[in-house]
Amino acid sequence: MTITEVQCVEYVGHLDAPGGVFADRLRRPTDVYPQFRTQPAQTFDEVAPGRYEIRSIFLHVDTDDGLRGSVAQLSPEQAFIITHTLRPLLLGQDPMASERLWDVLYRSSIHGRRGLGMVALSAVDCALCDLRGQRLGVPAHVLLGGPTREHVPAYASTLGDSLEPAQVAARAKELVAQGFSGLKWFPRVGPEDGHAGVEAIVALVGTVRDAVGPGVDVMLDAWSGWDVPFTVAVARATRDLGLAWIEEPLLADQRGGYATLRRRLPEGVRIAGGEHEYTRWGYADLIAADVLDLYQPDPHWAGGISETVKIMAQISAAGGQLVPHGQSLQCNAALTFAASPALIPQLEYLDRLMPMYQHFLQHPITPLAGTVAAPTLPGLGMAVAEEKIVSSRVLGSDR
Repeated sequence: MTITEVQCVEYVGHLDAPGGVFADRLRRPTDVYPQFRTQPAQTFDEVAPGRYEIRSIFLHVDTDDGLRGSVAQLSPEQAFIITHTLRPLLLGQDPMASERLWDVLYRSSIHGRRGLGMVALSAVDCALCDLRGQRLGVPAHVLLGGPTREHVPAYASTLGDSLEPAQVAARAKELVAQGFSGLKWFPRVGPEDGHAGVEAIVALVGTVRDAVGPGVDVMLDAWSGWDVPFTVAVARATRDLGLAWIEEPLLADQRGGYATLRRRLPEGVRIAGGEHEYTRWGYADLIAADVLDLYQPDPHWAGGISETVKIMAQISAAGGQLVPHGQSLQCNAALTFAASPALIPQLEYLDRLMPMYQHFLQHPITPLAGTVAAPTLPGLGMAVAEEKIVSSRVLGSDR
């Protein structure tokens, strides 16, 4: 079996979302500058009342025996690198030799060992995992040694939800009624808001806690937008509200700042992060620094499924835990169902984003009663639902 084609295809479709795709914007690190804080939430063209146009870029790797490995939700930048840089190195190669291909792609991209270069390589690796599972007729987690269990609990990420108190309370109750045992929220405030910002976060966490009671995990994701004093202030002010963790309060490169948090945070406050770290080498340094309580590698970014397996081994050897970051539920499920529950105790489910990310899939993964069942389809289950495609185009087809 050899690779005969590597294509990035943009699919356009229509998603029904009566309440809108996003109710509010995500705070970003650039919000330290006033001009960026006024930017609205991501918008989508409304083609009919409650129906919106969405786009998703897929990577397809085809072989001479008719198989196709795929992965979804690429950026245009990833697609450009794959099409113009990585594709020539893949054509004619054996897709089952994934370790060799990863090494060749890595060594050929000396300036791509992090950032967009590694994110592009990650997509290729995930698509090859999908391809190998189809070739052998087994789900991807079986390739990795699973299944280790039949079901995994999932927590809900509320990215894009409104932070208006009444809606927060209603949404929190709704998600818990669906079976989710944890809820992650995304504050829109930061250090520039001072004490009022801390009070706003206390009010948010308090509203959620009042709505769901003491038996549900509540987490905060700062998306790299806070600093050390603000994080310490939030941790102290919410100490009695039982936060499960604070995620990515600082920029990924502020390793010294994370070490300072280790010293200054109240006992029992956990810090999660690592979604913006890359490869086994980056993670080796991160683990050695011992600044996180929970690791969150993203196989879509950190080097693919095969590289994340190596990262998982390092975390396990250090006695740590991880929850894969939620860009691809298919990739994350493959890793999770091949891992010990002691290493990966739960999955993340992006409640607003996953229906969009999986819109073009014939068999999306959806939690039932707050848990995800072990996949049964060969590979990653990335078959495209042709009936959902309004239009499509091959990117870089002018090559």
